[in-house]
Amino acid sequence: MSPRREVVAAQEPDEERPVHPEAAPPEALIEAGVRPRRLDEFVGQARVREHLSIVLEAARRRGQAVDHLLFAGPPGLGKTTLAGIVAAEMGTSLRVTSGPALTRGGDLAAILSDLEEHDVLFIDEIHRLNRAVEEILYPAMEDYAIDVVLGKGPTARSVRLEVPRFTLVGATTRSGLVTGPLRDRFGFVAHLEHYEEAELEIIVVRAGQRLGVTCTPEGAVEIARRARGTPRLAIRLLRRVRDFVEVRSGGVITLESARDGCELFGVDELGLDRLDRRLLEVLCVRFAGRAVGLTTLAMSLGEEPDTLEDVYEPYLVRTGLLLRTPRGRVATSRAYGHLGLAVPSGRDGTSDLRLPLELP
Repeated sequence: MSPRREVVAAQEPDEERPVHPEAAPPEALIEAGVRPRRLDEFVGQARVREHLSIVLEAARRRGQAVDHLLFAGPPGLGKTTLAGIVAAEMGTSLRVTSGPALTRGGDLAAILSDLEEHDVLFIDEIHRLNRAVEEILYPAMEDYAIDVVLGKGPTARSVRLEVPRFTLVGATTRSGLVTGPLRDRFGFVAHLEHYEEAELEIIVVRAGQRLGVTCTPEGAVEIARRARGTPRLAIRLLRRVRDFVEVRSGGVITLESARDGCELFGVDELGLDRLDRRLLEVLCVRFAGRAVGLTTLAMSLGEEPDTLEDVYEPYLVRTGLLLRTPRGRVATSRAYGHLGLAVPSGRDGTSDLRLPLELP
């Protein structure tokens, strides 16, 4: 048995094999069906697309594997889709895993040894990699080899395994948590930004065609306007509005049916859902415009502080409905106007703007 296969057998990792398409859940098949497969089909992120096209074309001309890529940005902007596009453009296979799933060095060794030349390995949430696994990944990225220790005690021995020249594509929603040594080993780092409404409109129209639903331009604009600059949310809203129009509105997504469907599922004209509005109501009504600490706010809503900080606050801050100050979270005057409330006497919702904003 070769050393490479010997290590795989010795570690006996619990590796998950790709699921056959017929065994995949219907929702997964729908999601896969609306994802673009080529770079020229990808909408938005013009700067990233231009840079990535150059990197891919250069690798094709040299007949080499693409340099390691890191995509950073909020959830739902297309990091996983871009990983699939890299593999499709290079005509190679894509292997998908996630940082939390790689708990042992043997897990990574098994995946790497099973790759073919120039394959793409996609690791989602790469900032959550176990440090021991990350150390094994360093030589694999640079030298295309891994060092694995077999056995324990006096009989332990280190074996160096060569792995195929592969491309690692990492995705992270918290780029600041990616360690410096790991980040520096990526040849191309791209930061994805939120989408414009015009770009989301194109995505909604294309997704509607692939899902077999008729969507008027006005209906697509309405869905795009409530999607918070995120393609994943736009497609999710499209599917829910499709359900609504098929049951109650004749099967065609118009401006009125899109508005009614979004309102039915609790998404208002700014893209806020029930918990977003509840968070603002707690700040505006229960605390009457006073600054509220994150822990207190989370207890009032029955949510975890990390959930509020990572999922809900970024959009509220970006749209000017919420301020993060040294004294706590403060609702702005725009938040009062959106909820149809009067600003409390002596508090205009922007009085804390003179204070430096709290760092994330």
